[in-house]
Amino acid sequence: MPRYEYRCRSCDNTFELSRPMAESSAPASCPAGHDDTVKLLSAVAVGGTSAGSAPAPSAGGGGGGGCCGGGCCG
Repeated sequence: MPRYEYRCRSCDNTFELSRPMAESSAPASCPAGHDDTVKLLSAVAVGGTSAGSAPAPSAGGGGGGGCCGGGCCG
């Protein structure tokens, strides 16, 4: 279940809740009991590689890309 971060406007407390995605925008009370809360934007960083991932393209050339879809417009 996803975790969402909220901030209480009354006491400035930041807290997290685990709830279904369908309830992510539902009102949330802070642990101190205040109802004036706002959901914070969370940035998720994903890194690393997996065995099934494609290799990075080499800098030495090959097909595709470029300024005109594979050719140089020089």
